[in-house]
Amino acid sequence: MAPLPAPTASSAFLFLSPPRRSRLHTKQRPRPTVVCSSSSAPTRSLSDQLEPLSRTLLHDKPTPAAASADRPTPQPTWVNPSRPKPTVLSLRRHRRRSPSAHPSSAPLQPLIRAIRALPEDADLAATLDAFFPDPEVSPPSASDALLLLNYLHPSWRKSLSLLAWLRALPAFPLDTIFFNVALKSLRAARQWPHAERLALDMISAGVPLDNITYSTLITAARRCRQFAKAVEWFERMYAADGGVLPDEVTYSAVLDVYAQLHMKEEVLALFDRARGSGWKPDHVAFAVLAKMFGEAGDYEGIQFVFNEMREVGLKPNIFVYNALLEALGKTGKPGLARSLFEEMTDQGVEPNARTLTALAKIYGRARWGRDALQLWDRMREMKLPADNILCNTLLSMCADVGLVAEAEQLFNEMKDPGCPDVPNPDKWSYTAMINIYGSNGNTDHALRLFEEMVKDGIEPNIMSYTIVIQCLGKAQRIQQAVEVLEAGLEKGLKPDDRLCGCLLSVVALSSGEEMEMVLSSLEKVNKGLVTLIRVLGQDQLGADDLTKEFKGVLNAAAPEVRRPYCNCLIDICQNHGFPPQRARDVFHLAQTYGLYSKLHSRKDEEWSLDLRSLSVGAAKTAFDDWMQTISERLVQHKALPETFSVYTGSSTHKFAQGLASAFAAHLEQMAVPFRPSESQVGSFISSRDDLVSWLQASSLSAVVAR
Repeated sequence: MAPLPAPTASSAFLFLSPPRRSRLHTKQRPRPTVVCSSSSAPTRSLSDQLEPLSRTLLHDKPTPAAASADRPTPQPTWVNPSRPKPTVLSLRRHRRRSPSAHPSSAPLQPLIRAIRALPEDADLAATLDAFFPDPEVSPPSASDALLLLNYLHPSWRKSLSLLAWLRALPAFPLDTIFFNVALKSLRAARQWPHAERLALDMISAGVPLDNITYSTLITAARRCRQFAKAVEWFERMYAADGGVLPDEVTYSAVLDVYAQLHMKEEVLALFDRARGSGWKPDHVAFAVLAKMFGEAGDYEGIQFVFNEMREVGLKPNIFVYNALLEALGKTGKPGLARSLFEEMTDQGVEPNARTLTALAKIYGRARWGRDALQLWDRMREMKLPADNILCNTLLSMCADVGLVAEAEQLFNEMKDPGCPDVPNPDKWSYTAMINIYGSNGNTDHALRLFEEMVKDGIEPNIMSYTIVIQCLGKAQRIQQAVEVLEAGLEKGLKPDDRLCGCLLSVVALSSGEEMEMVLSSLEKVNKGLVTLIRVLGQDQLGADDLTKEFKGVLNAAAPEVRRPYCNCLIDICQNHGFPPQRARDVFHLAQTYGLYSKLHSRKDEEWSLDLRSLSVGAAKTAFDDWMQTISERLVQHKALPETFSVYTGSSTHKFAQGLASAFAAHLEQMAVPFRPSESQVGSFISSRDDLVSWLQASSLSAVVAR
């Protein structure tokens, strides 16, 4: 894909004109090649051949987990080519009656009051029979029935009961519109099973389904996140007798469904087909496209949205701008997001709280803390309303970039009754501030705020507990960390994998009796982890026993915490005097399961080791293992590159402890000839001659000594 010229801060997005594309281009995945070889040995079954591979794999999801049947992937919409397609869409929505055309509701008021007084799940038949003495001979008029259904819209059970009563009247002409009103009530209540059952009843009873029916069903399925069902009913529109054309609401809804299912090809195919039929996309459709391209990180797709809006003569509104800002944030383009915001204000579109929330997230990821706070001041001057999501996003951004004073000022404004434009702090606000103090190493402030949170009746969430426990652990206040955990367990706290990982790090930082204290609490929430730790501490341990316990723990954990688990386990092995080989055993098992798969990079002229995702103990173990591998190649007289480099990273977080200083101390202790790189911060380099000389002068035991 050729690079497109990036707009400047003063240029308008609406004038970007990339070539129009009808489909999203994706690369075809290469098909695996199966190689068969003939041999005189008996042929092994496929399961036998794959059995060694299975020992190196972990489950995709934590176990135990309820097995759910795979949902069938919706097929692309098919259009019958034998049926001609109209050049424009014919909208068949029911027109709303004007207030003067509605019948007077005065005669029905006693009935409405009687129905409202009934319980939610009551049968309306007796009440209706009392109001209409002879409904089979003299049923209510269609206008009265519609008026009753509209009044009962907030109560879907009563709507269905009224519809069932009407359907039982032989003299009542039940039309599609009555079902549509009931379906809208079910959609508002997110009752998808009842909505689909009612639609199937319409088909069985021979009641025709019109555009409103299909549109209501599709949007109801989307609201209930039944995306496959939404696609299924969209396909039924074309399969129905005579075909039912979608309108603009249906097209926008189905585009969103396809985007939710990550069916980009279908999104663009439907968009082009609808445009060819005369459809003019609305703001909702363009917001869906912007969101889809943003999640894919497709900057060209975002330009495509602007180009299409310019072509149809539609100016972006606040919803489209917000969707585009969120999309630009996901593509990692904070400068373009700022330009878009400036264009939005120049076009006279007034930003709202969601706008600032999106920008605050973008600036936080880019470490543009000052820009976000300047934007916040600008919004305050404009007296735009702020909500908790916005303020909490700003607090989290301050935590990311280390703006303690600014965060305290905002948090105090949220607590001040004299600031009505700022919402009161909630549990996420407190959690963000606790995170700021915890990252800053200000344990007393973090603990005091946590206690204030509990005293004010705000129930701490699991993230609050995790941050406070981790902060106390780093401060070597192990007993207080255990007390916080025990207090949470008494209140019904249900620890997750991240909290268990936090407790593992506390175990690594504790010693003696404190370690047993933490293990005793950890055993209440995760016995497998404690069993594995005790197994690692055994002097005599079989490889199969260790593999079994290790794999069981990882399979029971979420994939995103498996590598942190391994980091903490290695730290525990090193800090608590476990047998010298244990840390490397854990490291090798983690490599076997692909948890440390991107540490090494080999080129002809340079070998590198990337330690950025490791803890201090795991980084030392990985480096020592790397030195042993190089030493073995030297003994075997195999070729070595000219340069060796180790990258520990240099975190931009103000309060990050950093791995570079700890690793530099490890290098100094071992006297390894790696020196800091002058061109790249957080990188250490060594030449082949220097490293070979050191390896030759050192025994293998010195290499792995600590």
